Amino acid sequence: MFAVGLTGGIGSGKSTVADLFADLDIPVIDTDAISRQLTAPGGAALESIHAVFGDAVMQVDGTLDRAALRRRIFSDATARRQLEAILHPRIRQQVEQMLATLAAPYALIVIPLLVETGGYADRLNRVLVVDCPEEVQIARVMARNGLTRDEVKAIIAAQAGRAERLAAADDVIVNTAAPETLRNQVATLHRRYLAFSTMPSP
Repeated sequence: MFAVGLTGGIGSGKSTVADLFADLDIPVIDTDAISRQLTAPGGAALESIHAVFGDAVMQVDGTLDRAALRRRIFSDATARRQLEAILHPRIRQQVEQMLATLAAPYALIVIPLLVETGGYADRLNRVLVVDCPEEVQIARVMARNGLTRDEVKAIIAAQAGRAERLAAADDVIVNTAAPETLRNQVATLHRRYLAFSTMPSP
């Protein structure tokens, strides 16, 4: 199946763009949603995370303390790599299983850390980057998540830089304009991807 990888920095509007593709009846696979399932009570990754990071990232009821884990991984690169080693293979396995069940011209896979990890290069036909200035990212995440400016900047610093993401892009959506402009950008790319998906493989 023709697959488009959707990525962008935190607060860039990936979910908004993904929802617009979903409105066009394109299946969306969200790796963040898969990650949340894997780390929910009874999730396949929770025991491994507890074993590596200890009680400091767990609530008293045995659920994951997501805020504590976020603080840990965005202040410690080694811890972040350890978490990725636990989650990413499991996420990739579920992505492949979901793709195998789909019947559609193409699928959109939302991969926030696509550029950082270098994964999925063997699976994606196109990379779509949602872009906006860093100050816009900071304002959006502070308003949405209740984080401080410094906390948001630490997350952004741990991600690929804006220029690095844009360099990896086949297509770019600039998410700073009116909702209708954003919808039009998605519609244009949708037509492009439909055309690509019908082309014979080389």
